[in-house]
Amino acid sequence: MAAMTPILKILVLALAVLIAGCDMLGIESAQSVAERREADGKAVGGACRHAGRAIEDCYALNRKADKAAVFAGWREMNDYMRENKIEAVAPQVGAATETAAKAVRNEPAEAAAPAGGSKPAVHGS
Repeated sequence: MAAMTPILKILVLALAVLIAGCDMLGIESAQSVAERREADGKAVGGACRHAGRAIEDCYALNRKADKAAVFAGWREMNDYMRENKIEAVAPQVGAATETAAKAVRNEPAEAAAPAGGSKPAVHGS
């Protein structure tokens, strides 16, 4: 048993190469997933602060984001904006999105069948 057979040496070498190549296969470690999630949360928080949104609104709009990371990003951007005297940029899409969302919510109530069992008039006859 003092000398390894050539086949055993090749198997050990192949196993070492496969284990080292796990990152190349796209398998993410739990640490890299956590780091990416934190970075995403900080980016969301910073963007919310730059847009002048309150932290509570930011939480409500981004439910899947990690709240601690969102707050950290919001706070970092707040400090940066105060130090450099940068004003918040009002979101342009927010008002239009809210109006569209209200219209979509009201649509099903208006599209309901009329009471009394009467059929709607058919045009073109």
